[in-house]
Amino acid sequence: FFFRQIHSMSAPAIAAVATPNAPAALGPYSQAVSYSGPTLYVSGQIPLHPETMAVVGETAADQARQALKNMGAILEAGGSSPQRVLKVTVMLAEIADFAAVNEVYAEFFGDHKPARACFACKSLPKGVLIEVDCIAAVP
Repeated sequence: FFFRQIHSMSAPAIAAVATPNAPAALGPYSQAVSYSGPTLYVSGQIPLHPETMAVVGETAADQARQALKNMGAILEAGGSSPQRVLKVTVMLAEIADFAAVNEVYAEFFGDHKPARACFACKSLPKGVLIEVDCIAAVP
């Protein structure tokens, strides 16, 4: 993984975070951005395999598992972890998948319960069923 400093001088440092253990960004954005170390902003993650960039899973639960795995890899690359996540946004193609995704989400976070918003979207990139992003603390 690497950090690329975006701004310098005496202002707080903003650094892009990237890891080969999660899919590369599909557009003009970073996998995550760290702000002066204590805060990591992870871009939306969809269920792509990091090496093949193919969609993983056919069900919302299977896709949630891969999207969260990708998010976890980026958290690690940025010096954080799922246990330090402060806020998550979950976007679903179908709100009917809420319960199935909640089960996978609960497995991923365990006893840790970050603040969260969840909503249905008209469509998501590559026709996937779920996208997740988060804000995390960095020790």
